[in-house]
Amino acid sequence: MPPATRPPSVTVVIDRDDDVIHTHTALAAHHPPSGRVTLHPGPGTSSETGLAHDLLAALNKPPLLTGRFPGGRQPAWAAVTAWMTALPVTRLTVLRAHRLTTHRTMRLLELRALTGIHLTLVCHRPRLPAALYRALQTADYSLTTDLDAARRHYYGMPIAEPPLADESAGTAGRWLTLPALERLISYDSPRPCIDPCAPPSIIWRHRPPPVPLTAHTAQKVARRLHAATAHPRLAAAVAVALFTGASFQQLATARPRDYDTAAATLALHDRARYTDGCAAHPVPPWAGVFLRAAACFTRLVSGEDQELLAAPDDRAHLLRVAETAKLRPPQPPAARREGPVGRVEWDWRERQEAERYEAVPISRVRPSRR
Repeated sequence: MPPATRPPSVTVVIDRDDDVIHTHTALAAHHPPSGRVTLHPGPGTSSETGLAHDLLAALNKPPLLTGRFPGGRQPAWAAVTAWMTALPVTRLTVLRAHRLTTHRTMRLLELRALTGIHLTLVCHRPRLPAALYRALQTADYSLTTDLDAARRHYYGMPIAEPPLADESAGTAGRWLTLPALERLISYDSPRPCIDPCAPPSIIWRHRPPPVPLTAHTAQKVARRLHAATAHPRLAAAVAVALFTGASFQQLATARPRDYDTAAATLALHDRARYTDGCAAHPVPPWAGVFLRAAACFTRLVSGEDQELLAAPDDRAHLLRVAETAKLRPPQPPAARREGPVGRVEWDWRERQEAERYEAVPISRVRPSRR
């Protein structure tokens, strides 16, 4: 989705003598929470997909996307575009730009056009190589050889949004047990609405609302989800489950049109009223970045009529993302566990309810009328 305003001109820094101070200055500016990303492309590859994986790694994300995709190909560039759109990234500096092929440079220029980032290319040669020169003929660009001018482009203006605090090494590996995930594996089976649906705000009639995460817990959850996957839709699906308490089947009913960015609401559908019917849920600020990334990713990859969050075949991938982030629902007592120690039992709540239903005396079951 092109930005509303024209993207800034590309800056090309000419490092004539391959001076190490240019590289150190650019790398020192790298700080994604402040909106600055410096990419040092991995050596030994000239593929466009490899460059996208390098960008995902620079955003502190696993470079490979888990999940199912059309044609079996990972839409890595769509994921990069989605995260750069949703995160507060405004500046991208690419070192060793003289090694870029024309196609890789064109990919970076396309990313700039879609996200509006300020792109700086550092060429460690006295002049532009032919491949880079050809690609730049399609964009506005300026050249500089001055280190102070280059530093201003690397840093730009700092972003006021505070960065996510890192977890201590002692707590990062611990599980976060979150009751809102109890219904993620549920036996209900709502379907998406075929006709246009503008549901009202959620009214919790048949189940209690999930307890909102504290600011500290929400920060830890967001940090873990960012590090667990580069897949915007799967990360968003876990985030949505935490503030809606929805099942996997209900998460799959959401489409891009169901996310209202201005109102900060997300509509989930349930025509058969397995739970509380079609309803719009308020999106907490910490989850907004995941939904913005998912909406951008879905539109780039599949369009408005596809799932905004997890697709029906993504359940195993979704649970793997949650487990990678060390997020789980309450677990059964050791004496009631059915699986091996250490494995997350996602259907513990459903089994409890089924056991209670089976324990109801026959005399209390109302006979059917014929």
